[in-house]
Amino acid sequence: MPLGQNPLFRKIIVPWYDTEKACYTVIVFMLLVFLFGIAGILEASEKTEYNEYIWVPVLLVAMSTWVIVSTSIRLIKNIFIGSQSKDLRFRNSL
Repeated sequence: MPLGQNPLFRKIIVPWYDTEKACYTVIVFMLLVFLFGIAGILEASEKTEYNEYIWVPVLLVAMSTWVIVSTSIRLIKNIFIGSQSKDLRFRNSL
């Protein structure tokens, strides 16, 4: 094959942080951070001396929610695109 020609079938190299296992692990740990933040919000709202520091658990909840949503979108895209590429390879083999 000449160097200027692209091969038809290339194996897609998926980064380690983009695998399903890594995404599920991130989601589980972010759920723990989310619950920790909720507990912090409840505790800070009960005690009046901690009311001015309620922004810390709120920030934890907001950031963990953002990571969960973005990782879930990435996971859904990978699963959907991965199933489509497998289907296309099957169709091309017929």
